[in-house]
Amino acid sequence: MSSDGFAGAIFDVDGVLVDSPHERAWKDSLRALMEGEWADIAPSTTWSPEAFTSKVYQEQMSGKPRDAGATSALEYFGVPDVATRAKVYGAHKQDMVVRLIEAGEFRAYPDALRFVLACKGAGLRIAAASSSKNAGLFLKQIRLDTFAEENGLSYGFLTPGLSLLDSFDVDISGRDFAHGKPAPDIFLAAAEELGYLPSQVFVVEDAVSGVQAAKAGDMSAVGVSRADDFDALAAQHADIVVKSLDEIDVSGLGRHELVGRPGVGR
Repeated sequence: MSSDGFAGAIFDVDGVLVDSPHERAWKDSLRALMEGEWADIAPSTTWSPEAFTSKVYQEQMSGKPRDAGATSALEYFGVPDVATRAKVYGAHKQDMVVRLIEAGEFRAYPDALRFVLACKGAGLRIAAASSSKNAGLFLKQIRLDTFAEENGLSYGFLTPGLSLLDSFDVDISGRDFAHGKPAPDIFLAAAEELGYLPSQVFVVEDAVSGVQAAKAGDMSAVGVSRADDFDALAAQHADIVVKSLDEIDVSGLGRHELVGRPGVGR
């Protein structure tokens, strides 16, 4: 890799590395509250089980710290007394998501694991930077050594028992910052701890707020469209938007380019 290429990569976790149960936990927790202890106020809101869609999750909650995500959702559905209810909602969601994680109700995205391996193989230092305080619970359960063996991949840095969490040079997931996404605080901190300037790293994100945060920090951004949000990510000036990280031309990283393989990206 040339000295002008990218030196580091910063990865969001939920929706980028793992297909997490966060959306399910947010949705099911709100339903439990609205059909239980909040049943008296439910008719005065716009909430219904059908109204809580994946689009609502992506636009209102994905990529945000727990309290901010709860607040945004309750405001979206017109729930009264948001300040108090957001704490209750967030606590319910946290209990549920931990149960789902411990039960193994999630999976790693194979394309993301291949891209992590390729970035490390290209000599990049990598950081995990998720707003979620649960990120480590996912990462430590994913075995990179096993994945590589099963997929016929060989890298010198792979050691027996290597987890995805172990593979990161820096992990600042779940830390509290003065400003959450779309502010760039978390990504700027990750770049600093990697030892690089913002211009020397790129961010991999699946949420609009995450791409906004990367660009606000003067960083390059890869938008990963796991949902029906390709155009929304592109509208936030992601340097490239892909549906799979397999579409990224890894050789371009050495030229400080985020480009797709022929015919990929726009």
